[in-house]
Amino acid sequence: MLTTFSVLADMARAVAGDRLRVESITKIGAEIHGYEPTPSDIKRSTGAVLILENGLELERWVRRFTDNMPGVPHVTLTDGITPLPIAEDAYRGRANPHAWMSPRLAERYVENIRSAFTRLDPAGAAEYRRNAETYRAQLRRLDLELRASLARIPSRRRVLATCEGAFSYLARDYGLQEAYLWPVNAESQVTPQRMARLVDLVRKRGVPAVFCETTVSDKAQRQVAEESGSRFGGAFFVDSLSLPGGAAPTLLRLQRHNARLLVDGLKGE
Repeated sequence: MLTTFSVLADMARAVAGDRLRVESITKIGAEIHGYEPTPSDIKRSTGAVLILENGLELERWVRRFTDNMPGVPHVTLTDGITPLPIAEDAYRGRANPHAWMSPRLAERYVENIRSAFTRLDPAGAAEYRRNAETYRAQLRRLDLELRASLARIPSRRRVLATCEGAFSYLARDYGLQEAYLWPVNAESQVTPQRMARLVDLVRKRGVPAVFCETTVSDKAQRQVAEESGSRFGGAFFVDSLSLPGGAAPTLLRLQRHNARLLVDGLKGE
C-alpha cells in the first residue's frame, strides 16, 4: 500500500506491523505541496491495494496520480479533524493541512489508518488494533513531553518564526505565537511586505532565533535573522522525515528534534 509522503508512511507502518508493506510515493526530502509524480512513481505503484493521503488540499497532485490506478481505494487521514484556517494572504480562510504536527490530532490519523487497514484485511483486525493502541500511547507520552519541554520557553520569547506556516496546530496546543514568511510551501514567494512584517515582529519581541524547514531554501529566513538582530536557529522537519540515520527518521523523533531545536533557540542557548 502507498502513502503520499514519508510521515504518513511511518505512521502507517506503526499500525501495519508485519502484515502490510507500506511505501511512500514521494521520496525523503521531497517538497510535497507542489510535487509532480514521475513515471517511476507510477510504475512503483503497480499492485498497490490502498492509498493513504493527508487531505485538506495538501496533495493536489494525488488526483493525477490516482487517475492511473482505477479501482484502488484511497483514504483521507484528516477525516474527522476540524482544521485550523490559514489566517493570511492568498490562502486566507483555507484549511491548514499540517494537522499531524499535533500529537493529539495524530491520534485521529492513527484511528483512520487502523480502520482502513481493517476494511482491507479483516483477518488482521486484532493486530491492527493492538498496534494502533500502542502507537496512540506513544503519541500521548509525546504530548506530555512536548508540553513540559516547551513550557521552559520564557513568555516574551514564545514566537515560533518559520518559513512556512506549518506549525499552527503545534502552536495552538502549546501556547506559542506562530509567524512565517509564507502560508504554505506551494506559495513560497517572499514579498517585501512579508519580509518586513516578520523582521519587525522578531525585532520588537526580541526573538533570539528564527527557523526554516528542511524541504525549502532557508536563504530568506537567514536574511530575516540578519536584519532583525536574531540568529538562524536551524531547520525543522515537517513535510518529510530524514533518512534512517538522520535526526528525524520517525514522526516521534521528528517532534522531539524540533522541540529541542526550538527550546534551545528561544531560550537563547
